[in-house]
Amino acid sequence: MKKPPLQVLLAETRGFCAGVVRAVEIVERALDLYGPPIYVRNKIVHNKTVVTEFEEKGVVFVRDIGDVPVGAITIFSAHGVSRKVVNEAGERSLQVIDATCPLVTKVHSQAKRYSKKGYELIMIAHEGHPEVEGTVGQVDGRVHIVATVEDVEKLELANPDKLAYVTQTTLGVDDTRDVITALVKRFPNIVGPDVKDICYATQNRQTAVRAMAKQVDVILIIGAHYSSNSCRLREIGEACGADSYLVPDADGLDPEWLSDARSVGISAGASAPEKLVQGLIARLDQMFELTVKISDGVREDIQFNLPRKLSRARARAGLSA
Repeated sequence: MKKPPLQVLLAETRGFCAGVVRAVEIVERALDLYGPPIYVRNKIVHNKTVVTEFEEKGVVFVRDIGDVPVGAITIFSAHGVSRKVVNEAGERSLQVIDATCPLVTKVHSQAKRYSKKGYELIMIAHEGHPEVEGTVGQVDGRVHIVATVEDVEKLELANPDKLAYVTQTTLGVDDTRDVITALVKRFPNIVGPDVKDICYATQNRQTAVRAMAKQVDVILIIGAHYSSNSCRLREIGEACGADSYLVPDADGLDPEWLSDARSVGISAGASAPEKLVQGLIARLDQMFELTVKISDGVREDIQFNLPRKLSRARARAGLSA
């Protein structure tokens, strides 16, 4: 039986961002240097495949630093941690390697700078996300979390004339801009970073999906349901008029989604490895006569340096830095 045709538009800008590449490489090089077990506080990134593969190599993921043996090699995830976690690690004499994304570290610095100047702090974010917990835990005093324009209207503040805001790196650019506009309208003296300070990878992937939605019938996003940036990509595709679905891998594909489709767009969240994208294409190839095209988009060449502590330890051991 002849397979029906399907055009695949593959996002140029997709998958692992520089922060995730760095975090994954930190765990790999730590394993190579120290051997298992290596402990990681929280999931190193929001992707089950990545986490499972590391678990098979002897990485132990923990939520509570108290579950790490005294003195053990411990890595902080790309999402960052609070000062409390840092202090607890010190009390347990843990050998810490910090894999916090440098862009998240930048938000930490902004929050601490505003707090030290006496500003009441607002964070545009999704409450409960590990990045948000880490940022909030970097400053003294209460931090108000807002995610929508409606949240802004409900704010009750001690000093409305001395306010500052920071943003979660993985939010939607448009939503964040709307919330910032609402904050400025209600609190004209508020200060904070420009919307461009949202993670470059988040912006690039969202721009690519918006463009793709105008060219295809269906959009498939590879990513975990608990990955903020992946969920937002699906929402953007849907909002732009294309039926959009979030799948963890090829096994998550429902053929019914494509029953009337002549074209499909594929992208991946910033924590999804490329092999999952290729696995999805291979699954589609079993079902359709594929024509695959790469969309126009930003070619990302950003690289973040590994922690000096890890590079120096590897050099002392005679390994490549």
